[in-house]
Amino acid sequence: MQQNNPDITLITPDAPVDTATHGGRAKCLQRLVRLDLPVPRTVALSFDEVHRIAAGEMPDMEALIAIFENEELLCVRPSSEDPDWGGPGAVLNIGMNDARHAALSEIIGVPSANVLYLRFIQAYSTHVARLDPDLFDAIDMTASDALTDVLRAYEEEAEEPFPQTRPVQLAGVLRSMARAWEGTSARLLRQAKGAPADAGLGLVVQSMVLGVGEGDGESGSGVLQLVDSATGLPQIKGRYLSQAQGRAALESGAKALYLERDPRGPSLQDKAPEAFEEIRRDAALMREKLREEMQIEFTIDNDRVHILDGVRVQRTARAAVRIAVQLAKDGVIPKEEALIRIEPRSLNELLHRQVDTSAPRDVIGTGVAASPGAATGRIVFTASEAQASAARGEPCVLVRRETSPEDIRGMHAASAVLTERGGITSHAAVIGRGLGLPCVVGASSMRFQTLKSLLTAPDGRVFREGDIITVDGTRGEILAGAAPMHEPALDDAFQALMTWAAGACDIGIRANADTPADAQTARNFDAQGIGLCRTEHMFFEEDRLTVMREMIFAKTSEDRRAALEQLLPMQRADFTELFRIMQGQPVCIRLFDPPLHEFLPTDRAGLRDLAEALNLPLSDVTRRVESLDEYNPMLGMRGVRLGVTVPEIYEMQARAIFEATLDASREGAPVVPEIMIPLVSAKREVELVKTRIDAVAAAVRTEKGAGFDYRFGVMVETPRAALRAEDIAPHCHFFSFGTNDLTQMTYGLSRDDAGRFMSAYVQQGVFPEDPFHTLDVEGVGELLRLGVERGRRARPDLILSICGEHGGSPESIAFCREVGIDYVSCSPFRVPVARLAAAQLAIRDKIG
Repeated sequence: MQQNNPDITLITPDAPVDTATHGGRAKCLQRLVRLDLPVPRTVALSFDEVHRIAAGEMPDMEALIAIFENEELLCVRPSSEDPDWGGPGAVLNIGMNDARHAALSEIIGVPSANVLYLRFIQAYSTHVARLDPDLFDAIDMTASDALTDVLRAYEEEAEEPFPQTRPVQLAGVLRSMARAWEGTSARLLRQAKGAPADAGLGLVVQSMVLGVGEGDGESGSGVLQLVDSATGLPQIKGRYLSQAQGRAALESGAKALYLERDPRGPSLQDKAPEAFEEIRRDAALMREKLREEMQIEFTIDNDRVHILDGVRVQRTARAAVRIAVQLAKDGVIPKEEALIRIEPRSLNELLHRQVDTSAPRDVIGTGVAASPGAATGRIVFTASEAQASAARGEPCVLVRRETSPEDIRGMHAASAVLTERGGITSHAAVIGRGLGLPCVVGASSMRFQTLKSLLTAPDGRVFREGDIITVDGTRGEILAGAAPMHEPALDDAFQALMTWAAGACDIGIRANADTPADAQTARNFDAQGIGLCRTEHMFFEEDRLTVMREMIFAKTSEDRRAALEQLLPMQRADFTELFRIMQGQPVCIRLFDPPLHEFLPTDRAGLRDLAEALNLPLSDVTRRVESLDEYNPMLGMRGVRLGVTVPEIYEMQARAIFEATLDASREGAPVVPEIMIPLVSAKREVELVKTRIDAVAAAVRTEKGAGFDYRFGVMVETPRAALRAEDIAPHCHFFSFGTNDLTQMTYGLSRDDAGRFMSAYVQQGVFPEDPFHTLDVEGVGELLRLGVERGRRARPDLILSICGEHGGSPESIAFCREVGIDYVSCSPFRVPVARLAAAQLAIRDKIG
């Protein structure tokens, strides 16, 4: 039956076994058989067969048992399609009964036979009979009459004798494992790990190799792998335990032996050198032929080695990169496959400090995981306190209801940021990612009392200013106290992977960078230029903020120009340094975007200080601040609207850019700056601003007696700009789609407030995913597609990019390649993630 039935088949080199029908363990065992490794006789049950067993339709147990030798003990192991999806635990020594115990007692001794029988009774009681695991706690398992007591306890609790026939025992084990897989809790658990709802389970029934006995040769079991799971570095890892079965060596602590010779204690290499060498050779053969680092589960029975199983080595993200790179360098796999094997988002674990996954986590709150990495520090509630803490050399966590541009300096000083409000594209999230700063936003389950300097956890614990907490921006959790950390791992393997990814990419990867420090980070990650420089962040330094406020309070154009004249050299110096750092690579500078009220104080004390600084009556200052107040400032007087109505700002910035261009070009490669106008929605806006910028360029060329080129473009972040792209494109060299604002306006959602209800929307299927996290290709994507088509229809050589945070999302990059985007731009620390994702897409397209 088993030769012709693919649902119950003896594993041979040509048996009809496949991962998609029988699971990964069954397929791996077949590969080991093909390598002629010493694998015990094994039968594979398919997903369909296990499903029928769960429904009560049992196979012909006598025919199944007949495949194995008479009275041979058996074990059953799960075989899911992906080992990460888990499955029920293995059950060993099926077939042990009173008669077999008596026979084995003569061969391997009574103590060893007792161990086998007791282990099986305990496993059968828990997994098949569903008895309380504590049933045998009161019994001394080392006592001479332990077996009698255990059998009596089983019979009393189960109200029937322990089953004595192998077919009945095996049927019970198969049924219990099949039903455990299809239970509700098991299904939800594996779905949380990414398994489909209808994922199947295969089972493998294997001859037992005892690993216990009283012969002259060595007997026992263990596991071996050739790399360290944490680092991926070559190292023989694992343990071995004499007179043991299964994976007992990993559970036995100090009793287990090392594998290689080790000064810390005895080893398998000392005790059974020939067996050790055979296992090491088998592991090396599996690495080469299975094209993967594998962990071997083995048993030694009277000096004879048996390979029971091979599973992919568990690994951290750091180890995964090193393993893939080393396999490629050794010629085991091609470089393209090494790139495909790494999940792009897992690189975040290498780029930032992370909480040690093995450490206990005292979670006091959760929110949106807005910027990856983790950091510990003392709680502070204001930007000035963060700066003071940094000056003292004390790491701090800046806790705010929500951050604003005036918190920038505090964010630079802090080790992490925690906010009550906000979503994935809120101010704190965007700036945090740009700085590589761990950030959790939208932690609304906690109570923020910033005026009282209190933070209250959902369980009632209160944290005050100065208390130590840890922010885990990778998992969106806040932890009490200082958590153990793993440091970033930008080692030679990571650098090699990034070099290969750069060679495979067919779409450009730039970085969003607002400061020279950001630009240097982008340069370190080999970004192909700056795709978005937000110039407004340069205005929040103390000396610049006062001048900016003078400009806002100026009543005439001449007065505004006079105030801005003080900012000109500062802006010029900023741009010159950016150009020098980028060494001739493109730099796209977005002109001033935010509403002016963001530069003004809102509290009474701040208004008084401003009145004193400007030498104006408090009433005048208050009236001016109130006059700039808007009901919806993000849709108000900002972006190009300021450029049209207060043109002096853009004129000053353009002059600073052009003068910096000439300064930087004298020392290196010619600089061709890209000037971008934000929030455009009409052709006439573009015409007005471009005319003024052209005039400034002409004036600088004349004054300096030197020529330069620049490119002019717009940020497409309003639906109308996308729809009227054909009108706007003839005036531009490039379009950059600002998908943060474009998503906000398309949905009518506030990106700062959507986090309050977005998880509920996603859970109930209103949106498949947070549209600020993953680009909405149906709605926002349709506008992007129209903007691309209409823009290029009017200007075929139009350069197109995305500079919103979607630029670093692997799913969004796939859409960008599809519609013809030339490059994406994202936060500096997301450049490696974007590059790897783009390389994988290009490779998959190439191989079909």
